[in-house]
Parts: sequence; structure tokens; C-alpha cells
Amino acid sequence: MFRKISTFVGEVKGELRKASWPWDPDPKVKGFKKYKELIDSTVVIIIAMILLAAYVGLWDLIHREVVDLLTRLGR
Repeated sequence: MFRKISTFVGEVKGELRKASWPWDPDPKVKGFKKYKELIDSTVVIIIAMILLAAYVGLWDLIHREVVDLLTRLGR
């Protein structure tokens, strides 16, 4: 069992070394410049989430009003 865990951890480490990380690997780069790609990607995701929330909220409002109108007409 411990050998399987050790093999798994070794394989995970190998795969993580192959990954492309969203920051500059140059040790000379400091501060926000090092994480520019990470920050830019995070901002894009936050903007996309806000736009999606607004879209879903708008459609929810429209459908609620339509259902309200139809139930008032049915009385």
C-alpha cells in the first residue's frame, strides 16, 4: 500500500513539473510583474462571472414578470 502511495506521489510531482504555471519563472522578476498573467486571467474570470450573473438575473426577471402577467390574466 505504501509503495502505491509513493508511486502516486512521484507521478503527481512529475506531472506538476510539466505544467505551465501562470507566473514568470525568472527569479529576477519581482512584485506584480511576476504574477501578471495570473492577475490578468483572474480579472478576465471575474468579469465573465459578473456578466454571466447579470445575464441570468435579467432573464430571471423577464421570466418572472411574464409569469406574473400570465397569472394576473388568469384570475
